[in-house]
Amino acid sequence: MTSHPNPKSRTTESRIPNPKSREGWQGWDEYAPFYDWENARTLGRRDVPFWRRLASGARGPVLELGCGTGRVSLPLARAGVELVGIDRSAPMLARAVRRARRLRIAAVQPRLPAPALRIPNPESRIPPRFVRGDIRALPFQARSFAMVMAPYGILQSLIRPGDVTAALQSVARVVKPGGTFGIDLAPDVPKWREYRNRVQLRGKARGAQLTLIESVTQDRRRRLTTFEQRYVERRGGRSREHRFDLTFHTLSVPQMARQVERAGFLVDAVLGDYRGRAWDDRADVWIILARRKRA
Repeated sequence: MTSHPNPKSRTTESRIPNPKSREGWQGWDEYAPFYDWENARTLGRRDVPFWRRLASGARGPVLELGCGTGRVSLPLARAGVELVGIDRSAPMLARAVRRARRLRIAAVQPRLPAPALRIPNPESRIPPRFVRGDIRALPFQARSFAMVMAPYGILQSLIRPGDVTAALQSVARVVKPGGTFGIDLAPDVPKWREYRNRVQLRGKARGAQLTLIESVTQDRRRRLTTFEQRYVERRGGRSREHRFDLTFHTLSVPQMARQVERAGFLVDAVLGDYRGRAWDDRADVWIILARRKRA
C-alpha cells in the first residue's frame, strides 16, 4: 500500500474484478521484488516496537500471519522471540531468508516451495521458522502458539466470502487457551480516492531507476479496494514494465471485533495507536487485542 491519496482526485468508474473469480493472495508474488523498496519510502507506521513488546511477553511460540519479507518477524526474532512466520508467497519468503542472512541470523540456503525454512538465530535457543502456507488453513497442531499476530492489514487481503471467518477459526484452533491474538488493520484503504495512472514513487533500486504508476478502484458495496500497480524499471537505456493488482477487503472495527468474538475470543482492547491510546473513528491505526477463551 502506498502513500495517502489526494482528496481532490477525481472518482472514476469501478473496475474491480469479481471477488468470486479472484483470490486475495494474487499479485503478491509479483510484488515481492518491490515490497521493501516501496515500504521503506511510504510506511510511516511505528508498528515494529509495538509487536516486539507484545510478543516478548508471550509465554511460548509466536505466529505471525503474512510475514512476507520479514519486515516485522526478523526484528522480533533478533529480540529473542520464539517465532514462526507464515506466508503463501514463496518469493516473499525467499527474500525474508536473504534478509535474515544479511542480518547474520541465517545460515541456510532456502529451497522453495518448502514446508518450513529453519533459520538459526544466535539470540534464541529455538531458531525461527518461515513456513509456506495458507492462513485460512494453518498447517500447525492445535494449541501450538501462545500468541498469534496479524500485522499491517494482512487480514484485509482476505477478499472472498468466508475468508476472514476461515482464518479466524484457524487461528482459534492453533492458539492456546488464554493466548493473545493481535490484529492491525489499515483504516486508510477504504478511504482511497479512485484515480488512473498516477506516478506515486520514483527512486533507485539495485542499480535501476524505478517508477511506480498506480491506479485505484473502489467497490464500496463489497468493501473492496484494488491497487493496479505498474513498476517501470529503467536500466542501461532499457525499460521493463511489471504489472500486477492487489485487492483488499476492509471490515469496520466493530464488524471485525464481532467476528473475532464469534471465533472464540474475548476482545480485551481496541487501540487507536501503537502507544495504547483508545480507538475512535478518527484513529490512524486500528488494533484489536483479544484472548482465546478457556474451555
